[in-house]
Amino acid sequence: MDIHKPLKPVVLMDPTKPNRSTRIIGGEVSGLLNLNDMAYPQMFELQETLLANFWKPADINMQDDIKKWDTLTLPEQIAFMRANTALAGLDSLQTPTMVNVMNVLSDSVFRALTAIVSQQEAVHTLSYSYVLSSLVELTKQNKAFDDIKKDPIITKRNNFILDVYQEFLDNPTPYNLFKLLVQSVNLEGIYFYSGFAFFYFLASRQKMMKTATMISYIQKDEMQHAYYVAQVIRILLDTIPELNTPENIQYMRDSIRQAVELEKEWAADLLKDIDIDLNEFNDYIEYLANKRTRQLGVANLFPERDNVMPWISVYDDSMISNTKTDQFENTSRNYTMVNSSNGFDEL
Repeated sequence: MDIHKPLKPVVLMDPTKPNRSTRIIGGEVSGLLNLNDMAYPQMFELQETLLANFWKPADINMQDDIKKWDTLTLPEQIAFMRANTALAGLDSLQTPTMVNVMNVLSDSVFRALTAIVSQQEAVHTLSYSYVLSSLVELTKQNKAFDDIKKDPIITKRNNFILDVYQEFLDNPTPYNLFKLLVQSVNLEGIYFYSGFAFFYFLASRQKMMKTATMISYIQKDEMQHAYYVAQVIRILLDTIPELNTPENIQYMRDSIRQAVELEKEWAADLLKDIDIDLNEFNDYIEYLANKRTRQLGVANLFPERDNVMPWISVYDDSMISNTKTDQFENTSRNYTMVNSSNGFDEL
């Protein structure tokens, strides 16, 4: 395959082609989705997990947080607004990007999965607005969203990913798709999580518990998204030899390392007036990076460590998913869903 030749949008229907795609990109496929005839049947379990995650922002009653808002310190309120709108910005990028990815996938199953991911990202964006609309008046909401667009640290961090996304949009080659997916792992699996941690910190102080509940729902989705994208990357590398090069493996490692440094810079600014140990927080980001490299099938970037922030442990990926088997590692992971009996009360 010529990995520098643009991929064409997949034809909606071609009855002369097989229903089971011959390849995830650039393959032959009729366009019919038959879940009983899948090239990668393990994706059915992931689809079921994603669909089981369905929720709406309005499912969470924000009355308790409305009462708690004025009890936050001014630095906490400022960090809350910045973290909320920064996360909204990331999901605003991810929703249309996944649609663009879907349009070049030639496997109907992966097209359907990517559509679900895009829809869930749109729900996340709505949820951040829902939270703010419950707490502050419209002028403050709009100002917060305007301010985040001009934040130099956020701009620097986001452009690291946005430039690669735009490159694929302008020139949708297999190579540019590979790079986009690597950056998507960074967005879903590193950038989101440090923002989540701030809200969990508030919850550990018995503050803004409903917002933390919302964040835990979002995190449950995002951990599946990061897993899904990592599996797509591994399938691409496994089936397209031209992509499976030492240079591309190094690109994955270098990109994740750079994302970690950018996230540390953002965390230092976001949390500078919050009672969170930034050294521990940086170790937590490195802990997440190691999880992402393992999902991609490459060696850890940083020394092996456990989650160094115990008050986050109840919200760790390992606490908020059902049992999952990694198709490449062939290992079963037993997870417990966060609920009223094992969640916030144990913080």
